[in-house]
Amino acid sequence: MLITGNVIDEFDKPISNASISLKNTTDGNILTYAFSNSDGYFKLKEIDACEECMLEISSLGFEKTTIPLINISFPIKVKLLLSSTTLETVIINTRKKILIKKDTITFRTKHFTDGTETVAEDLLKKIPGISVSDDGTIKIGNKEVEKVMVEGDDFFEKGYKTLTKNLPAAPIEEVELLKRFSNNKLLKGIEESDKVALNLKLSDDAKRKWFGNIDLGYGLASQNRYDARANFLNFGKKNKYYFFTNLNNVGYDATGDINNLISSSSYGEPGSIGDNQNGNKLIDLTNSIPYFKESRFKFNNAELLSLNAIFNPNAKLKIKTIGFANWDEVSFFRNSTDTFLANQTNFTNTEDYTLNSDYVTLFGKLEISYDISKNENISIISKYSNTDENKSSSIIFNNTPILQGLENATNRFDKKISYSNKITKNKAFLTTVRYINEKAPQQFNVSQNNFTTFFEGSESSDTINQNGAFDYQFLGIEAHLLDRKKNGNLFELKLGNSYREDEFSSILNLETSLNLQDFSNDFNYTVNDTYLSSKYLYTLSSKWSITGDVGLHYLQNDANNISSLNDKVFFINPSIATAIEFNDRNKLSAQYSLTRRNATVNEIYPSFALAGFRNFSRGTGGFNQLDAANASLSYTLGNWTDDFFATAFITYAKAFDFFSTNSTINQEFTLNERVLFKDSERWSALFTFDRYFKFIRSNLKGTFSSSKNNFSNIVNTATRDIDTRSNNIGFELRSGFKGIFNYHIGSTWRTSTVASEGIENDFTNNKSFADFSLLFSDKFNIKIQGERYYFGNLETDNTYYFADLESQYTLKKNKIILSVSGKNLFNTEVFREFSISNLGTSTTEYRLLPRYILGKVTYRF
Repeated sequence: MLITGNVIDEFDKPISNASISLKNTTDGNILTYAFSNSDGYFKLKEIDACEECMLEISSLGFEKTTIPLINISFPIKVKLLLSSTTLETVIINTRKKILIKKDTITFRTKHFTDGTETVAEDLLKKIPGISVSDDGTIKIGNKEVEKVMVEGDDFFEKGYKTLTKNLPAAPIEEVELLKRFSNNKLLKGIEESDKVALNLKLSDDAKRKWFGNIDLGYGLASQNRYDARANFLNFGKKNKYYFFTNLNNVGYDATGDINNLISSSSYGEPGSIGDNQNGNKLIDLTNSIPYFKESRFKFNNAELLSLNAIFNPNAKLKIKTIGFANWDEVSFFRNSTDTFLANQTNFTNTEDYTLNSDYVTLFGKLEISYDISKNENISIISKYSNTDENKSSSIIFNNTPILQGLENATNRFDKKISYSNKITKNKAFLTTVRYINEKAPQQFNVSQNNFTTFFEGSESSDTINQNGAFDYQFLGIEAHLLDRKKNGNLFELKLGNSYREDEFSSILNLETSLNLQDFSNDFNYTVNDTYLSSKYLYTLSSKWSITGDVGLHYLQNDANNISSLNDKVFFINPSIATAIEFNDRNKLSAQYSLTRRNATVNEIYPSFALAGFRNFSRGTGGFNQLDAANASLSYTLGNWTDDFFATAFITYAKAFDFFSTNSTINQEFTLNERVLFKDSERWSALFTFDRYFKFIRSNLKGTFSSSKNNFSNIVNTATRDIDTRSNNIGFELRSGFKGIFNYHIGSTWRTSTVASEGIENDFTNNKSFADFSLLFSDKFNIKIQGERYYFGNLETDNTYYFADLESQYTLKKNKIILSVSGKNLFNTEVFREFSISNLGTSTTEYRLLPRYILGKVTYRF
């Protein structure tokens, strides 16, 4: 039976967005639902004949109507009468309990969880439409969430991983998905926003009183492993407190990318001046493995303490404080064999690498928000962070032992003052002032001189050391007017000025006294940008809009040691975009822009600087603006709550000017110089879908991505054209059974190809996983996780298996939980991978954390 019809009002005019639900008259359950389009037309998916069913039709401002499905033929015409009351919510009970209210979709967590979740991140992984990556990044479809709030208040902005990796899951009663989210409450309904955010709502038992948990875990069988954490929370009406701590040496990252907390960015939205400002580092000793779970290779000893509070002394004033301290000791081990093949040069280097790192990070934030009136607000945000890194590495490079030492100290102060005025219901004005000061000195030393053929008269036993720093100051002021017209059009005007001063210094010393003037930098670079931006969103209809944006920039540049500097530049950055909503389930958008940007300090510094134990680098020694064009096309099929939801995204980028490298490479050392090339292209495509299968109560997610890039570089005096291609395809299937058993399985294939000089290298790798949960009772459950990695270009040892197990027993409901977990049960000690680049191939072996068993006690209060 196909159910179709039209919804009209008393004057026979169509009613759009009316809710049409097919209900079972026996139990009241909704069997399927739809919404009327702009013409009032609706169509429900085809079902079997149902005499015990009825249609329920409702719309905001109209009386609800029910129609029994007895002796009725379709299509039908439904007339709704005006009502003095309004119906604002629609409850949908198809897959799960979901509540829709305008731009908010609420998921009631008890219908998605099984009690095995420990922290908020575990819970969010089970919410339909929400994906959580291995590093904790949360996305709705293909868009990362703006923030994760608790009871409407935000502590950590883009550093939300600190919250979701620590907040206990048990008290979370609802998850709200907020569409068209505005960071500024006075801009809601005025600005054009496609942002999404999450709000975690707590149970009534957890509100207005202290609650939390204490977890204590220690290795069994004489293993010196520990994992301890504690959360103390109080979310009252006026004040909110969240204190937490974590101590572990099991490789667990309790913070996520800490830079998202220190320099949270919402660049492009009103009042976000300065959000695109970041510091630079000349040298960084890395300790990561791409596409591999960090907790398997991270030998750590971490301590974390965070004290956070929100105070509301009165209805107009809100004070937010964040205090954060993190200490970590990390060890990292790898062995690599790198084969270089370019410009008829061929050699192989071997490297045994051990890195020990000590980190201390301190962060504080004070945010004061005061409502001058109902439509006026002033906000003052102050941030301070201090990060000290001490790294030491032991290397055996081609059988020669080398010691490295690196000290990084980054101090950052960030002050932002914003004034917002909602002049009328549809018009707002913002003024923002921002000041950032960051100092980042580095000290680097190497026990072995690999540059004896380069520095004549030096000895291989010479110690090399370099003192350097990338410091900068930023000052910006911006005024922004937004005017939403009655017909839905939006006019924006932005006027601002930003000033940035970079200071880069590097001083190289060799034990043998030599003239190293060409290997030292004392470089000062300033950019003053005065800009005017005009943007207009024109709505051709309720379903179709076109947006035009023109940015005018007048740059004044200054730099010492560069005689060719073009110190005054005027340019225009235009863009155009369109969005079409064919109906409630089909949406298309496209965008095209031309951009010009300034070269940055790390791209133009004039002299060589040491960038590693065997390589030097330097910038162009000149000044350039770089031009580019970007185009994108996206298509969306379905909505968040549909059984099928899919997105497709295609981008094309043309760099008319781009920086590449001119490299001199031999077996002992490498010299890299920035050079300017013309014309580089990049294509990329992404397709994702979600499909819920009701008959097996499972959700299938699929992803396909592809990219192609071409560029040029110079290696040993030869100019090379390089083409790179990559393809990823993956799927995962997650069940939502209400019984004893649930599963989550998936697999991803990655293929990469690099072609240059008639030589082509490629590889295909695979990662598969299978997770199972067994809920034997309300008191006892078991989780089993399995992973398989396959590397197609390794002739031996190309397949690796991992297994983890965790069991929980509730000794006292909502109070005491006992658990035992085992990691790396197959005791895989090393992990090898194969990678390619435009310079050759690399085979790398990493040391992994050995098998361990952890016993844990959790106390909730």
